[in-house]
Amino acid sequence: MTRLADPALSYIAPDTSVPVLDMTTGDALRAAALRHPHRTALVEVAAPGQPSLTGAASTARRWTYDELMRDAERCARWLLTRFEPGERVCLWAPNVPEWVILQYGAALAGLVLVTANPGLRAAELRYVLTQSQASGLLHTAEFRGTNMSAIAGEVADCVRERFCLSDWHGEVLTCSSTAELPTVLPTDPAQIQYTSGTTGQPKGALLHHRGLVTNAAYVAARAGMNGSILMSPMPLFHTAGAVLSSLGAITTGSTYVLPLMFEPELVLTAIARERCEFLFGVPTMLIAMLEHPRRGDVDLRSLKVASSGGAPVPPELLRRIEREFGCDLITVYGQTEASPIICQSSPADSQEDKANTAGYPLPQVEVRIADPADGAIVATGQEGEIQARGYQCMLGYFNMPEATAAAVSADGWLRTGDLGTMDERGYLRVTGRLKDMIIRGGENIYPAEVEARLIEHPAVAMAAVFGLPDEKWGEVVAVAIRLREGGKPEPDALRDFLRLQLAPHKIPTRWFCCSEFPMTGSGKIQKFRLRELAEAGGLAEFGL
Repeated sequence: MTRLADPALSYIAPDTSVPVLDMTTGDALRAAALRHPHRTALVEVAAPGQPSLTGAASTARRWTYDELMRDAERCARWLLTRFEPGERVCLWAPNVPEWVILQYGAALAGLVLVTANPGLRAAELRYVLTQSQASGLLHTAEFRGTNMSAIAGEVADCVRERFCLSDWHGEVLTCSSTAELPTVLPTDPAQIQYTSGTTGQPKGALLHHRGLVTNAAYVAARAGMNGSILMSPMPLFHTAGAVLSSLGAITTGSTYVLPLMFEPELVLTAIARERCEFLFGVPTMLIAMLEHPRRGDVDLRSLKVASSGGAPVPPELLRRIEREFGCDLITVYGQTEASPIICQSSPADSQEDKANTAGYPLPQVEVRIADPADGAIVATGQEGEIQARGYQCMLGYFNMPEATAAAVSADGWLRTGDLGTMDERGYLRVTGRLKDMIIRGGENIYPAEVEARLIEHPAVAMAAVFGLPDEKWGEVVAVAIRLREGGKPEPDALRDFLRLQLAPHKIPTRWFCCSEFPMTGSGKIQKFRLRELAEAGGLAEFGL
């Protein structure tokens, strides 16, 4: 980690001691296949009796690196019978192994992969296809009771080509094309990943090969992966799946254990069976695994490191995971537009740093904390907007020049919209979102601080703090909580608990109970939906 001369400022210069990987996604797979041809690269995991969504004879398949490379090249040549290099192809499917093969096949064919949440409905999918100007739609026939083929038929007018993955084995794996694969450059676009929509209409971040490969390699290396076994139920349509999990495994010669969906028992059982050493997940997943009634019956001794991101990890949750899973928990911080990770903690960090910070910047990225008003770098320890600059910044939002200019400054700084502080060592603490900040009577209140305290209460499993309009104060603090099994809503006890730790103006005045939270596909709580539900009377409120 390299600092400029003035430790009084919240700024970290890029650590250039680790090289940027000047590689494409296809290059990364080729290199792994050359180094580890017979090592297991990919393991499919599905519930017993689960039929294949792609017409395969089994849902317990495995690929060596050599086999994955062969299938990816065959897939690339098949894609080139339908598409030209540079075209955009939308992949709308859950976590099937064919998703991973298509990821590398599209890269080898010089196509831009547009990723789409399998939970999208027709209007949402139409938006993605139209906004990305996709030439093709590749999809599964159904998932979780949704007739995806029918929805794909509704939006077929948006694309030139449509292909159902049920025909994979009869068409892709029998493709006899020997077409030469195109030259693809590391600076070429690789994917369009749509922002997860916590605040409104999603934007398509256009990400390049160099940024994705290098970021995945840096994150996996800091976590300690090296020929390891990784369990990741993170969705492949999100950077946590397609980049940190899939590419993270490839760049370190590791084995990627891929569950079809996140179900706590399915994941826990697979960790024990495959002897997984690393686990990636968002806090909501880790909480569900902790609370699963059979967790104590599952042997998790193989786990060395769990990694979480996408939402703040409260210190009490971190301590609980390390205690009950018997492994280190590290955190990552970033966003899709940064390919995606900016800062990360390390298993070697102190308990205090792992619990209270988001770690320190990855190599080759410059980070500063800026005054949101004038962009000036703030003093060490002072709060401001987290901004980053480096190799991994997106090429821009696809076909959204105004939104791109608002997100990335003329000199290359990505404005994350997140609030945070930096200490004199360069460790980052994320304190909230600029848009989530609650202003009550002129006082700034950051939801993450209140949420971190609430989750320390033994009755509370999850908490989401948000602002609601108020005639007197402008905004008041509201909270939706999900109780642990057997917990009871005791407003007075919760209020008294918070009063011991927080100033009075930060204590929520409106309290709601939730059995489930509205979530994005990547596992983030949609606070704008909680706000809408609360204002419309759609949440169960209890008084204080």
